[in-house]
Amino acid sequence: MIRKYKNLCKPITIGNVTFRNRMFSAPMSGAEITPECTIGPKSTAFYELRAKGGAAVVTVSELMVHPPTDASHAYHLNTRTVGSVASFTYTADAIKRHGAVPSVEFSHSGQYAGTYLLDKNKKESMTQYGPSEGTRPDGLPVTPLTKEQIKEIVQAYYENAKLAKLCGFEMIMVHGGHGWLINQFLSPYFNHRTDEYGGSLENRVRLAREVLTAVREAVGPGFPIEFRMSGSELFDGGYDLEEGVRIAQAVEDLVDLIHVSAGSYKFGFSVTHPSMFREHGCNVYLAEEIKKHVSKPVATIGGLNDPAMMDELIGSGKVDAVVMGRALLADPELPGKVMENREDEIVRCLRCFVCMAERGTTQTRRCSVNPLIGREWETMGEVPLARKQKKVLVIGGGVAGLEAALTAARRGHRVVLCEKSDRPGGILKCEEAIDFKREMYELGITLEHLARKEGVEIRLGTEVTLEYAQKEQADAAIIAVGSEPIVPPLPGMNGEHVVVVNNYYLEKEKVKGEEVVVLGGGLAGCECAIHLARDGKKVHLVEMRGELAPDANIRHRPILLKELEDRNVACYLNHQGLRIEAEGVYCKVGEEEVLVPGTSVICAVGQRARRDVAESLLDCAPVVKRIGDCVRPANICMAVYQGYHAAMDI
Repeated sequence: MIRKYKNLCKPITIGNVTFRNRMFSAPMSGAEITPECTIGPKSTAFYELRAKGGAAVVTVSELMVHPPTDASHAYHLNTRTVGSVASFTYTADAIKRHGAVPSVEFSHSGQYAGTYLLDKNKKESMTQYGPSEGTRPDGLPVTPLTKEQIKEIVQAYYENAKLAKLCGFEMIMVHGGHGWLINQFLSPYFNHRTDEYGGSLENRVRLAREVLTAVREAVGPGFPIEFRMSGSELFDGGYDLEEGVRIAQAVEDLVDLIHVSAGSYKFGFSVTHPSMFREHGCNVYLAEEIKKHVSKPVATIGGLNDPAMMDELIGSGKVDAVVMGRALLADPELPGKVMENREDEIVRCLRCFVCMAERGTTQTRRCSVNPLIGREWETMGEVPLARKQKKVLVIGGGVAGLEAALTAARRGHRVVLCEKSDRPGGILKCEEAIDFKREMYELGITLEHLARKEGVEIRLGTEVTLEYAQKEQADAAIIAVGSEPIVPPLPGMNGEHVVVVNNYYLEKEKVKGEEVVVLGGGLAGCECAIHLARDGKKVHLVEMRGELAPDANIRHRPILLKELEDRNVACYLNHQGLRIEAEGVYCKVGEEEVLVPGTSVICAVGQRARRDVAESLLDCAPVVKRIGDCVRPANICMAVYQGYHAAMDI
């Protein structure tokens, strides 16, 4: 077989271990951390599915090595807690039996201990330890670690490494980036010590070298040790790439792989985890530069999901391996699909941050495009065949309908999907014109391709009535007729210079002039405003409420608001639209009337469920399910989730 992405699919030997390809699964917290901080069965299945999907290595995260100074709710490994060693052993075995290398990330949060606790007040009763005395951005005091505590932490790395190897792990990643403890010692911003652990780079790197030396002593020669670092901290006061190179050189004799990430967790989350507003591979330059100055293999990470791009990075010698996190949340089979030349079947990560937001709000995992997150143990990625084959009619070809049709077909049902427009995709088609949301548009194309491959009959230009549906004599119907844009009855709304945001991809030519008013400051309006600003327009964003994008998740929203600020979008809160005229939108502010200027207007005030259409079809089959926006306008995550489970219930 000739592999299309031969560089990406080529094995690599690190230490004494050979990895089956160059696609590594990044350290990601699993779907379940038990109250005892062991790896729960759901998390074991979470990691196992990424191994089954073809990744060369799957890294379990995060193991906090020294709970006395780091009370973060994460994995702990010790012989005192019943089930601790067993949970790690079962997990290593689950990864290993699919041909992947099991790895585990060793971490210490330092002054950011308790970051993932739901009870935010609990952090105030904890001691936050760091290299130096200071105050966190949230006002909590930081207590400097004593030399005795540092010695204990180094010993904890040694003890955890011995246990991890005993449990069957074949690689250890030491986390030295993203603002966690080792990075805090490396950083001139955090480290103001005057002893042998502070000041010069030689002193600031001392803790990292002591930790890596201890881990090597515990695991022996040839056992791969991976050091994860920020190539540059990318904030004022942090170290730059030039010093990042020197840090890599200072530790390379103690490690087998240098994993180069970027930034610092509390000073640029969208840099450490590149948001949709950043280019794919935006952090590769850091790894590329470091590779020029070290002799050990170098890996890169950061919003990578395109096989062609990743193959070129390796083929051109920029890096030796690529590491993916969110891309393998979205599609754990991505590496296997690349190996089998099935790249057109990859379900791409949207970089919407639903996965990160859920971790911070519910301590669970969820993904907009992967309904199995946290439920891998139920099916291990296999859609079970239905006991009896049925005819299933899916009404509506948006994301919910496509997911339902695909899943129903995988269950062995005979599926007909009817879509009234000339192509599937639903509201995802609206994203075609917005560059940073391109992957949302492509999701519809991918789901259509997968559905057709599974044998779904797709009838385009077909509006389903009750009579039409009854003639089909389906055993079950899934109604996914979606939503429609809310168009407020303002004078002037029918003007030639007014475009409803859903139609922007069809009517871009109507948006003329240098100034544009976006009416509606929800998620859709804000993202449209950013797009227009990036396109060189002077944008005025009008919202009748007192805040912008309340429908955005807690991870995406701060990044979104910062992007609006950086793009100089003028935001008008508590402005109620009154009428639209040639010169802009007249709004009511208190008792006053003001003009928000713009020669073009985009209406983005929200969506309304097509409940009347859905209700007219309730008697179209013996079993009828309603899903997606026709129930309640929500988001892609909810549409995919409902579509998948509606099909699983038939």
